[in-house]
Amino acid sequence: MIFHFKKKEMLQKNSEQTEKKSWKEKLTSSLSKTRKFLIKDFEAFIYGKRAIDQKIYDELETHLLLSDVGIETSQKIIQEIIETVQRKSLHDTQAFMSVMKEILIHLLKPCEKNLELNQKPFVLLMVGVNGAGKTTSIAKIAHFYQQQDKKILLAAGDTFRAAAVEQLQIWGMRNQVPVIAQHSGADSAAVIYDAMEAATARQTDLLIADTAGRLHTQEHLMNELKKIKRVIQKINLDAPHEIMLVIDASMGQNALTQAKQFHEALGLTGITLTKLDGTAKGGIVFAIADHLKLPIRFIGVGEDIHDLQPFHAEEFVEALLGEKINAKQN
Repeated sequence: MIFHFKKKEMLQKNSEQTEKKSWKEKLTSSLSKTRKFLIKDFEAFIYGKRAIDQKIYDELETHLLLSDVGIETSQKIIQEIIETVQRKSLHDTQAFMSVMKEILIHLLKPCEKNLELNQKPFVLLMVGVNGAGKTTSIAKIAHFYQQQDKKILLAAGDTFRAAAVEQLQIWGMRNQVPVIAQHSGADSAAVIYDAMEAATARQTDLLIADTAGRLHTQEHLMNELKKIKRVIQKINLDAPHEIMLVIDASMGQNALTQAKQFHEALGLTGITLTKLDGTAKGGIVFAIADHLKLPIRFIGVGEDIHDLQPFHAEEFVEALLGEKINAKQN
């Protein structure tokens, strides 16, 4: 009996290690387009020089901008590198790359805050623009917590897009996760209200509520989100416990503008960044961290159900810089 238990425990541990390794490999591969703009040519440039000089800082700024880090954040990163290099009296280019890695991790580290389900039911309200991957992210997040034996309920609050309701229902049936839904065109707030009552009655651990995609400039739709928030609070004054914005990384600096507007209107508490695998604009992560200072809960790098995972600053920067640079620093 003890043998079988230990064998099962070992198999589970090996499975977790394999999944973690495959995620790191997938993340490194998915950031290849951003890495090309940020590091590839810059790496060749810097290792062709013997000492740190102004040309290196100018070249780095160019590559940061190409990967959509943004002017303000790029200048902040460079200034911090300059101050560190001067304080430590560094001269060789190898030390420069090590400092850059440390600065990038330091910038992202405050945003490394995993989502903790500290209420029951914990209410997660998902918002974002059309096409950001909001509905698929809901399914992936639900799967993530389902793997932790959490009881999940989904609310199909995107009643304007019939495919969104159907998409959640299909995923729910396949994975035995209940979905509260009404007909297309129904009042989104009413759907989520019903889901809140059901989640409370069923003692659900996590309720994830979908909402219709909208642009940050559509005032009437932004007001609808405020209404949903008020309706939720009729049942639980502390809810929603998380208002999560889903951002398409390929939008670059436009994504930062969207995030600022959503945050101003709703008071965001977290961000999920999707589609990092298909863009060279992954540097937007640094701009979001610098300007918003909100927790980056999850990052997405593909269509598979496992391709959305919690954000870790050091893991992200190491994947972005690539094995070659990390190996030289170790």
